[in-house]
Amino acid sequence: MNWFHWLTIWAAFLQAGISHAIQLSIDDDDSIKSAAEQAAHGMFMWYSGNETGQNPGAFPEKWWEGSALFMAALQYWKYTGDTTYNAETSQGMEHQSGDAGDYMPSNYSTYLGNDDQGFWGLAAMLAAELQFPDVKDGFSWLSLAQGVFNTQVERWDTTSCGGGLRWQLFTYQAGYAMKNTISNGVLFQLSARLARYTNNQTYADWAEKIYDWMGSTPLLNEDTWHIADSVNIDDNCKSPGDNQWSYNYGTFIVGSAYMYNYTNDDKWLKRVNGFLGTTFSTFFPKNFGGNTMQEPCEPLEVCNNNEILFKGLVTSWLAYTALFIPSTKDKIQPKLKASAEAAADSCVGMGNNTCGVRWYQHKWDGWNGMEEQIIATNVFTSNLIIESSDKGPVTSDTGGDSKSNPNAGSSSDGDDGGQTLKKITTGDKAGAGILTALFVGVWVGMVAFMITGAG
Repeated sequence: MNWFHWLTIWAAFLQAGISHAIQLSIDDDDSIKSAAEQAAHGMFMWYSGNETGQNPGAFPEKWWEGSALFMAALQYWKYTGDTTYNAETSQGMEHQSGDAGDYMPSNYSTYLGNDDQGFWGLAAMLAAELQFPDVKDGFSWLSLAQGVFNTQVERWDTTSCGGGLRWQLFTYQAGYAMKNTISNGVLFQLSARLARYTNNQTYADWAEKIYDWMGSTPLLNEDTWHIADSVNIDDNCKSPGDNQWSYNYGTFIVGSAYMYNYTNDDKWLKRVNGFLGTTFSTFFPKNFGGNTMQEPCEPLEVCNNNEILFKGLVTSWLAYTALFIPSTKDKIQPKLKASAEAAADSCVGMGNNTCGVRWYQHKWDGWNGMEEQIIATNVFTSNLIIESSDKGPVTSDTGGDSKSNPNAGSSSDGDDGGQTLKKITTGDKAGAGILTALFVGVWVGMVAFMITGAG
């Protein structure tokens, strides 16, 4: 009997070690939904904010990642119809909104960057656009996006480099002396989306202003369609940190797509196509077939949790770009399909469909975490988004009913709190990272070495 007992244990061990990839037929919506279901389940296995005594929506030392989790959950709900995670999503997004409804919660606001707050604004904007129900007796999703916008435009800094947002908010933060692409890019995207949703020209004027300021610095170059990562205020923003990250391009692609949808101005179409070209050549390398997405930090296995999330965000943004600009679909869709198939092949870890980071390997690479599950969920749902013209982001005129509050939010900087929607002046027009301060110096040096080493 003893030998039978051990044989049973050994058989169970062998069975647990057998890994089965997420089965994905990329042209079958039901198969894609099944893959997304499995990835989303893994994503929320890492979330405990809904448990007694926990802080809904928050993750210690990586607060902004809650916004990435909930953006993935919102898209999963909208494009699969599965409401499993809706309660956690509503609770977490509302709980982290802060007393003033601007995503500056007291527990985290003392060390945040503009990009951290901005991503939560995008999450709220997405909820409004996808018609996710507002929370009764809470802040509306649209007002939360407006609250983030209002607090951030009040931080627009003309004391150096002619404008722009600083990376971080306070003088004691190392990132305070930098202006970076993602902080400004997220505000650009948020402005464009608010303009389209509300049909308020002031938001569009801000999107134009942010884009023009970026183009006046080494951060954005329309001759080469190259986007740098950051500049230092000490040299008046003359010398760019040239690290290449997909989300810097992605936020300007989708923001420009929203602006094209809102204005029908061909300059925005030109910008979408220009940045798409660089994105495809940089983040879909030919040595892996040209259609599977890769972040430059992946080959040397030096991606941190923040950086793992970037390509998941971008795949979703590419899908929405194809919805707004159908002429881009034939270029974007093969990359979303191949990346989803590769991601599914990576989800064979730990005997429970755990997903990896380096999709191009078509196997599990030994990495695991919430971030890996988020990006897999994103790339699966992006293939549903791109075929869902009847479920695209709505506006207040096409079914959006999230309550507006143009004066939402308050200031953390001692100014007037953004209580009026700040208009663009003639002078403004003429003037035209998500890591903690502890890691700024190490990050810059490490990534410069990484990019050189990765070739």
